[in-house]
This record gives sequence, C-alpha cells and structure tokens, in this order.
Amino acid sequence: MMRKINKILAMLVITITCNSCDEIIYVPNITEETVTIIAPTNAVSVSAGNVNFNWEIVDEATEYQLQIATPNFAQASQIVEEQLTTTTSFDVELVANEYEWRVRAINSAYETAYTTHSLTVE
Repeated sequence: MMRKINKILAMLVITITCNSCDEIIYVPNITEETVTIIAPTNAVSVSAGNVNFNWEIVDEATEYQLQIATPNFAQASQIVEEQLTTTTSFDVELVANEYEWRVRAINSAYETAYTTHSLTVE
C-alpha cells in the first residue's frame, strides 16, 4: 500500500513539475568550440601604448574572459589585466615587456578552453 502511495505522489510531483517545463532553457554546450584570435597574432612585437586585442565571435557565447600576464601564464609575475566582456575586442595600455594573453568564450553553463598567444611590447 505504501509503495502505491509513493508512486502516486511521485507521479503527482512529476505532473506538477512538467507544468512548468516551458520555463526550461536549453544552453548550448560550447566546450568543443575554439576562440580564434585575430590580433595581436602570436609572437608579434607591438609598440608600447594602447594595444587592441581582437578575436572572432563564438556562436552561443554570451561573454568572453580576457587575461593578460607578464611574462607568461606558466611563470606569471603579474596578471596585468582580467576582464569579462560581451564584445570581441578590448583595448589596454601596455608598457614595454613580454606578455602572454588568452581569451575564452563563456555562456551561462559552459566555457571553451583558453586560446593563448604571446606578444612583446617595445
């Protein structure tokens, strides 16, 4: 008798829950996508001052996380910039030094791996 009551209660909960199923939102899995960097290209030298970082759109991403480290992420003496942005470009003032920068795409449930490039600011 108790099992029958439990089954009925479970079905009732499922029925009540499914009445709000139209509120379920599908979030695409972007973990296999790759952020393609446009500029600065890998191992490039740029002049000190304002540096513009650009990458291509990742479908279904809602924002991007950009990080800049010196001299690189493996041996970072400093993370000089970390930003979340909804655009595919970012400007930052950099002084002469060796840097590594990386960007990844994010949505409400998933994120891509970072794409990383190095650059020298002279």
